[in-house]
Amino acid sequence: MVISADLNAQILRLYDTERWRVGTIARQLHVHRDTVRRVLAQAGLPAPTTVLRPSRIDPFRAFILQTLGKFPTLTAARLFDMVHERGYRGSPDHFRHLVACMRPRPAAQAYLRLRTLPGEQAQVDWGHFGHLAVGRARRPLMAFVMVLSYSRRIFLRFFLDARLDSFLRGHVEAFAAYGGCARVLLYDNLKSAVLERVGDAIRFNPELLKFASHHRFEARPVAVARGNEKGRVERAIRYVRESFFAAREFADLDDLNAQARQWCEGLASDRRWPEDSALSVRQAFEVERVSLLALPVQDYPLGERVAVQVGKTPYVRFELNDYSVPHTHVRRTLAVLADEARVRVFDGAAEIASHARSYDAGAQIEDPQHIDALAQHKRQARGHRGVDRVSRAVPAASRLLAQAAERGENLGSITAALLRLLDRYGATALQAAIESALAQGVPHPNAVRLALERAREEQGLPPPTALHLSEDVARRDAPVRSHTLASYDRIAPVDTGEKP
Repeated sequence: MVISADLNAQILRLYDTERWRVGTIARQLHVHRDTVRRVLAQAGLPAPTTVLRPSRIDPFRAFILQTLGKFPTLTAARLFDMVHERGYRGSPDHFRHLVACMRPRPAAQAYLRLRTLPGEQAQVDWGHFGHLAVGRARRPLMAFVMVLSYSRRIFLRFFLDARLDSFLRGHVEAFAAYGGCARVLLYDNLKSAVLERVGDAIRFNPELLKFASHHRFEARPVAVARGNEKGRVERAIRYVRESFFAAREFADLDDLNAQARQWCEGLASDRRWPEDSALSVRQAFEVERVSLLALPVQDYPLGERVAVQVGKTPYVRFELNDYSVPHTHVRRTLAVLADEARVRVFDGAAEIASHARSYDAGAQIEDPQHIDALAQHKRQARGHRGVDRVSRAVPAASRLLAQAAERGENLGSITAALLRLLDRYGATALQAAIESALAQGVPHPNAVRLALERAREEQGLPPPTALHLSEDVARRDAPVRSHTLASYDRIAPVDTGEKP
């Protein structure tokens, strides 16, 4: 609390001249006791001494201080149980208050102002900016922020996730915007950079290390609970929230990123440089640009690669959507390589499908060629099933179909006609009729039909009736509606009681 000079002088006069107590001064001047004590301490006056009244905790004070010295984070509830077993009979609530006063406080630490050389260091972090609705999906809106420690030049890029492929893509676009790369990139302990940390032992994400090796920079995590080491990027994220994102309207993610690029190159670069108010961040960046590492000639291959299992339908599931693949690859394990724009499916090293990436949920993204090929395969499969059936029942049918194929006939219609004749006349009669047609050199269903009719007439049999056992289920189970019988009363003669 900041007080006026008049109130400060009045507190000193009442305490030193009038001999008022701290509590009396606080009540009469309507200030807090700590404010009065602070004024007295700043004036160099000795701290007022207060005679403590005897308390039930006094015999246990040494034990409590000794225990807290060994275990500073031990809870007051556990301490109360320990002293209660040793004879303490005070209230748990009052005991908690007393322990809070005795608990050792960490000493205040002083921090050096960190300064870096041009091109030496950049700091990287994610920022969460709510959610964005994409169709039926609700995606997190994540901001990738990189800031050069010397010039404070900010790079800002929004993504719909915080996955590793987006993390690396943010690096690549930031390097392209800067025209180079800093020698050291400082990270918080986020999973994209540090997978595990036990004390000083750190296990980096191997993909990040591979990326750093390609660009020749050093990936360095900050120490635990040392926010001052990455203060530049944290302040940059706060600056993004307040100066760019607040009350910002945008149509979609592309529009938001376009506005972010314009903001980074404009307002964010024209702000005052913290190290010298006479310069802007843009001018400091021009000095730093020449000290950045040159980018490699070959681009780093970006994209997320995951293994997927294809079921009985020709689709692979990636994130929340299904992408079609050729029907020849069902019941197999394939690989999906996804970047921000495309989802590609590989069988080994061969690419078998490529789709535009969807951020919706529950969508089916299909290639018309995959669906047409599946439909054609199903039609051919139905034809093969008919050929197999008639060939197994009537062996001569295979020779008839082979000769018909040599003449360029439509095998589908011939197979359908032979199946109808098989259902009507039976396998034995059809076998004899086909052999007769083949003996005459006419491999056609019409010749088979004539042979069947001649054999029937010679035997004096009635025309056969086909029995279809595979009728449509809807027709076979069609419900029969009952109707009223009153209509029959109009047909029957009316009894008038007269004799005819």
